[in-house]
Amino acid sequence: MVLLTRLRSALRLLPRSSATYATSAASTSNLSPAKRNQSANVYVPQDLYRRIFIVTDPTLPVVTILEQWVQDGRTLSYNELVFVIKQLRSRKRYKNALEVSFWMSEKGYSESGSADFSLRLDLIAKANGIEEAESYFDSIPKYLRAAECYSSLLNCYAQVRDVDKAERIMLQMKHLGFARSTLARNSLLNLYYQTQNYDKVENLLLEMKEEGIKFDRFTFSTLINTYAAKSDIEGIDKLLAQLEDDPSYSQHADWWSVYAVAANCYGKLGLHDKAFNALKKSEERLSSTIWKEAFPYLVTQYATIGKKEEVMRLWKIYKMDGKLLKRDYYSTVISSFLKLDDIELAKSIFEEWESRNRYFRNFFIPNMMIAAYSRKGNMEEAEAIVNRTIMKGGKPNLWTWSRLLLGYIPQRNFPMSVRCMKEAVSIYEVGCKWKPLPESLAAIFQYLKFNGDMEEAEDLIRLLSSKNIISLDVHNNLTSWIKDVESNVPAIDVLGGDSHKQTGEILEPEDDWNNLTSAFAINKMSRDDCQVGKS
Repeated sequence: MVLLTRLRSALRLLPRSSATYATSAASTSNLSPAKRNQSANVYVPQDLYRRIFIVTDPTLPVVTILEQWVQDGRTLSYNELVFVIKQLRSRKRYKNALEVSFWMSEKGYSESGSADFSLRLDLIAKANGIEEAESYFDSIPKYLRAAECYSSLLNCYAQVRDVDKAERIMLQMKHLGFARSTLARNSLLNLYYQTQNYDKVENLLLEMKEEGIKFDRFTFSTLINTYAAKSDIEGIDKLLAQLEDDPSYSQHADWWSVYAVAANCYGKLGLHDKAFNALKKSEERLSSTIWKEAFPYLVTQYATIGKKEEVMRLWKIYKMDGKLLKRDYYSTVISSFLKLDDIELAKSIFEEWESRNRYFRNFFIPNMMIAAYSRKGNMEEAEAIVNRTIMKGGKPNLWTWSRLLLGYIPQRNFPMSVRCMKEAVSIYEVGCKWKPLPESLAAIFQYLKFNGDMEEAEDLIRLLSSKNIISLDVHNNLTSWIKDVESNVPAIDVLGGDSHKQTGEILEPEDDWNNLTSAFAINKMSRDDCQVGKS
């Protein structure tokens, strides 16, 4: 019954037959005549973008917004809808993206094309799991299963790290003559890297060379990561030399990312001079447009290897165009100076950002400075930033309160520590990545027990339990421990297993630019489109 249900669900995703579609498409007045021009840069009207991505509750169906848009007499094109789907996917709103894909098919916006199938296959795997994706793939008529469909399924297996199934689908692709693309080999190559099958990486590399399959920047990036994982510095050097010797590689501006990945790997291996040289090579390959995209990564990497003067140089260049002073880029520079332990420079950039904003929507950038001052014990500055941000409309979030704890607890200011902990836990929602540091909880409970403040302690225990931050067993153990005035057991031991599961807060979810220090993130900038056959 479960299998039958899945098959029915998958079949429902298929576009209508060509005869039915022709009638439907001809009667669809809101379909743009240039709908198949996928190479052009496509954007949706600002009002529609705002409705879908800014104003709307992410849990609400996007198709309702699209239906209303069409009912109001506005048009939608195939390319615009694909843009919406990819934007939703980039925000991990996979179910919303899949709903739009269904809607496109139902309303006649889709054709029985391999690009549509491969994109939908990717969405099904992300939204509903690999088994649903397999069912959908099986439901596609064989004569419509083009190379993109197989490549997309291969990538789905790579995403769940199923080496056996990925290799089986690759064998099918070879039999059908679909395995000549660099894209398919990259998916398998990256899977081998992620699963530490380094010998298979080398074998696949030789196979690609023998078959004359040209490497692209993702191939090089994966190989660099593989050699770095094995501490094979010579291997990385040879790959970069290969890039230098072949102008067909180095002439493209988007190959800056390969050198950026190499810089990241050299940096992690402690080879800062090599990392610096790779970053310079990366900069040499940037066009003015791509430079803006690369800026956060380059700044972060220069900071990682201690090059403060390079961070300042890039920031001055970037500031020449006042229109481009984005919040995310301010956060990149501020976090870079904090990484370099130059809180005064970070403060000057922060104050510049403050002066440019009369109203703050959130505490994201202020939290960086609050954390920095709290760690240094300068709570006067930290509190001043909190107050100024509130005055400008900002609302403290749980990271604000937990960052203040970094200063209050070492200073043994436990009344403020208790308040901050309770504020943070009150805001906490199940599923949030934040958890209180076990050491912070232990210090607070130790203080409350020592001072005999059982009412405050029990209130905090109930609050933690209501948010599922502590288990029922820990709830009971803490309650008994608080009441047992003779007990000398440390609070951290009473927290028990729960304290080991809680790693505490590190980054805010918005802190995407900090994550750009990973080589994977550089590849991720355009990998999604490539992994599903440029669908």
